[in-house]
Amino acid sequence: MPTVDLVSSTSILLSLLTAAVFVLAGTVKGVVGLGLPTIAMALLALLMPPAEAAALLVVPSLATNVWQLQPWRTLGPMLRRLAQMQSGTCLGTLAGAWALGAPVGAWAMVSLGAALVAYAAWGLSGARLVVGSQAERRLGFPVGVATGFVTAATGVFVVPAVPYLQALGFEREELLQAMGISFTVSTVALAAGLYLNARYSGAALSLSFVMLLPAWGGMQLGQWLRQKLSPVVFRRCFLASLALLGVHMMARELLLG
Repeated sequence: MPTVDLVSSTSILLSLLTAAVFVLAGTVKGVVGLGLPTIAMALLALLMPPAEAAALLVVPSLATNVWQLQPWRTLGPMLRRLAQMQSGTCLGTLAGAWALGAPVGAWAMVSLGAALVAYAAWGLSGARLVVGSQAERRLGFPVGVATGFVTAATGVFVVPAVPYLQALGFEREELLQAMGISFTVSTVALAAGLYLNARYSGAALSLSFVMLLPAWGGMQLGQWLRQKLSPVVFRRCFLASLALLGVHMMARELLLG
């Protein structure tokens, strides 16, 4: 399937579709507290190479995740608790970027599809692991490294980070803050990996800033919808859609690629 280079394209339709993706991704994040980079990567990869999609999501993802770091009074203790995991994420992302290169070609689409299916299957299964304090000290760094490699390969940084953070037994607000820290670090590490592979140009950065506006607008819409909708039902529909999209990506590349 041919792809379009958004950075050099003047297509108004493509620009509108890209903005619509960020509105949708921001809406999902506003309702369930996560999902902006995941859904943005999944849908943008249908329009352009995954490396270009990853470059576009850096600024919207970073800005919305920094906002999610609140409340500031508990940020310091949470950062110290997750320090080993985040160190592993940085190392894994940079090592993955060096070993794998930028996420391009059929393998990147298949990897992205597999990551989406794995994350959706975990969420829909309702499975919940419990990681105790001793196990947390052993698992934090390797989970971070694994998350980093997945980030470098796909531009998606929810696997295995989110299931692991859920297993630590955080309260809802603590979990949202922990995910905000993890996603912020992953976004910065992803940008560094793209830069190392010469996939993060000034033009891509400018467009990424432009996409912050629709993403932020989507988040405000999502927060409004959260008062009207059931977040549980919404999340199930979101995960089911990710699973179907992931299967479509893998099938298209493996059967028709």
